[in-house]
Amino acid sequence: MDGIEVRKIIKSQQTEKRSHLHFFFHDILSGKNPSAVRIAGPLNSTITTFGATMMIDDALTEKQEPTSKIVGRAQGLYSVAAQRDHEFALLVTMNFVFVEGMYKGSTISILGRNPVLNNVREMPIIGGTGLFRFARGYALAHTVWFNPTGDAIVEYNVFVSHF
Repeated sequence: MDGIEVRKIIKSQQTEKRSHLHFFFHDILSGKNPSAVRIAGPLNSTITTFGATMMIDDALTEKQEPTSKIVGRAQGLYSVAAQRDHEFALLVTMNFVFVEGMYKGSTISILGRNPVLNNVREMPIIGGTGLFRFARGYALAHTVWFNPTGDAIVEYNVFVSHF
């Protein structure tokens, strides 16, 4: 066959695994070294205005305290996607990049809607790398602390199937 490469696909002998990960996400907009910065949006708007977009490199920790051991980073962006005043929902595109333990060097990718004012929000896992290759599942987010500057600590329970 001219110009066509044919490769034999080998059936994987690996079995699917399911993992539950629990950690805390620290989104810091204030201070000298914020972990989230506004990169786009309407002029003279706030971080809650439709279209406001934030780039993040947030710490993921074992416990709620900011001084707790860092197990990874949440890297990506979120944008305010809801136009109605009574609703505050984000479009979230981020990777959880793990830097400790058995998942060190692996990532989980999330893309979905985060209706921030709901007590618990569910977002889909659309892929991953390393030990999370072919990942799928969902992440549950619950805000445990928030201040007027926009800083927040969010508890995550992640349920992921992978090979």
